[in-house]
This record gives sequence, structure tokens and C-alpha cells, in this order.
Amino acid sequence: MPTARLSVLFIVLTVVIDAMGIGLIMPVMPALIAEVEGTSIAQAAIWGGVLSTAFAVMQFLFAPLIGALSDRFGRRPVLLISLVVMAADYVVMALAGSIWLLLAGRVVGGITAATHSTANAYMADISEPHEKAARFGLVGAGFGLGFVLGPVLGGLLAEFGTRAPFWAAAALALANAGLGALVLRETVSDAIRRPFRWSRANPFGALRSITAFPGLRPILAVYFLYQVAGMVYPAIWAYFTTLRFGWTEATIGLSLGIYGLFFGLVQGFGVRPAMARLGYRGTVIFALRIEFVALIMTAFIPSGTVLLILIPVVALGAVGLPALQGAMSQAVADDAQGELQGVLTSANSMAMIIAPLTMTQSFAAFTREGAALYLPGAPFLLAAMLMALCLLLFTRGSVSSGR
Repeated sequence: MPTARLSVLFIVLTVVIDAMGIGLIMPVMPALIAEVEGTSIAQAAIWGGVLSTAFAVMQFLFAPLIGALSDRFGRRPVLLISLVVMAADYVVMALAGSIWLLLAGRVVGGITAATHSTANAYMADISEPHEKAARFGLVGAGFGLGFVLGPVLGGLLAEFGTRAPFWAAAALALANAGLGALVLRETVSDAIRRPFRWSRANPFGALRSITAFPGLRPILAVYFLYQVAGMVYPAIWAYFTTLRFGWTEATIGLSLGIYGLFFGLVQGFGVRPAMARLGYRGTVIFALRIEFVALIMTAFIPSGTVLLILIPVVALGAVGLPALQGAMSQAVADDAQGELQGVLTSANSMAMIIAPLTMTQSFAAFTREGAALYLPGAPFLLAAMLMALCLLLFTRGSVSSGR
């Protein structure tokens, strides 16, 4: 197999295993938090938002630093060290006996969550400009495939206790680090190596540096809003389906697996034809419209069966983010790809800071005992409003078609 194709395969496998580690623990988080704290599902959702936000704050602060380090010292060491520390982090969470130790685990996990952004930077290194959007789609497809396998496996492992998925996630991260040590080649050569500067290694300095490239500011704003709205699914899904439909951990895992399957299929096979037919602008507008309609429908869904049927429609919106990423990657220099991915990771992290707290608080407010209006789907309505704002800004902004 040619070297470039082997590198693409390894990066996709890296993201698959990374997503599996995340997906493994999602089905058990409500039960684990309720077990550790002895609280209701509504209260567990609030703690779940706090844990997600702690992870996101650390990722926001450290992602540009890690991106800048990968531009200077290479993608390989950053990926391998992150995977090893991630494995240790899952072990800590598997042994945690208090909410504070779980919180500490999320803090460390956020600092070392460099695999996805560094994988994207690696993919940018080995891709021609016209290949980038499609290959970012492959990374997204790998993440989707991991979400097929991870939640389903996590739901099954929950039969052995709420800690079992964390041990499995640790084993996967460690095995992936071992595989990377054997086959991963370095892509940062002296020709594109970038000096490390603290002024660019913080989220605000990196943002100033990246937005100096022409045309990036409007796309970054849309990317951020898109991420905030889209975070409603990981933030609320387990709590929403538990309360609304009485789903078990296994059913939650199965539903997330189905979503991951369609998400992966759309990003793996839908991005290239969408880009060929609609261009960057048309692809993003199509995705935002799909997302808006799907969120409204989810908020008022009558049954769990109908929700499962809706998943393929929701997944069609997955073509939007690779189109945005491809446009931004083409707009920056080769020696700034790691910095760009660090900024995008910080944008993701800022969305994860805002979204889990906002969405879980909204869920708790409309589901707690004595609520003036009982509406478990309230967070999805909030996300739909954000998608509508995102669509308005994008269509009225100065983003070019990118065809």
C-alpha cells in the first residue's frame, strides 16, 4: 500500500478508536453520576454539564498550544503522548469514587485531547488542496464509525457495571498508541516546520494570527455557532431519552451507534458529491437547513421509535462541517495547518463550554419537579434557534461560494 494511503488509513483508524473511547462512556454517564452522587437524572444532567464544561475549558486553553507544538516538533510525538496520557486518564475515571475525582479526570482529559485536531492537521499535511474537504470528511466518517462501535459496546459493557467501559476505553487508547509507534511517519519536515512562539500558543493569540488570513473570520463565526447548536446531541441525548422514553443504557448505546453509522456514511460518501454539486457555500446552506428541521422535529418527537427513524435525516447535516473545514484549510499556509486546527479545536471547546451548561440547565429547568412547563425537548428548540441564526449569518455574510 502506498505510503500516503497507509497514512490516511492510520489517521482514520486513530479517530475511530478515539471516538470509540468517547462513545464507550456516554451511555453510562447518567447512571455513574447518579451512583456517585446519589441524585436524580435531572440533577445528574447538571453534573454531566459541569464535567463536559471542565473538559472543554482545558481543551480551549491548551489546544492552540498543542497545535503550535505539532507545527514545531511534529504530529507524531503529539499524537502518541496524548494517547498514552488519555489511557491513564480513563484508568483514573474507572477508579473514581467521587464526583471530584471524575472532575479531575475530565480536566486532564481536556488537556490531552489532541488526537482529533492533530489528526486533521496530519491529514492536511498529506493532502493536495482539492483533496482536503473530502479527506476531512473521511476523518469525520472515522469518528462516526467509532460512534457506531463505541456506544453499542459501552451499552453492552454496562451490564458488567458502570466502570467497565472506562477500562475498555483505556485499553483502546493504549493499543492505538502502540500501533502509532509502529507505523506512523512524521509529516512535519524542515520545509514547513514553524518556530514555536508563545504569542501564538494561546487561544487568543492563535485566533488573532489565524484570522489575519483573508476571508477566515466569517467562516470561523459560522463554524463556532454551528458547533454550539450541534453540541445539544452529546450534551442531552442520554438524559433526554432516559427521561422521555425510559431507555436503558443498552438502548441509548444502540441509538448512538445508529446515529454514528449514518453520520459516518454521510461524511465518508456524501461530502465529495455534495461539494461537486453544491460547492462550499451550497453544501453548508443545505446542511444548516437539514439541521434546523431535524432539531425542531426532535423537540416534539412522539416516541422513541420515531426518533430512531429520524436519525438518518439528522445525519444528512454532517456534510456541513467538512465543507467549512476544507474552505479554511485552503485559506491558510501549509506551515499553519496545526495552528488552524488548534484554533478550530478551541472553537469546538468554547462551544463545549457553552453548550453543555446551557443545554443541561435548560433540560433541568423544563423537567424538574414543579416546572411551569414540562418540555424535555426544550434544549433542541434552543439549538434550532441557534442554527437559524447561523444560517442567517452565513447567507447574509461575505463567505464566498468556494466552488
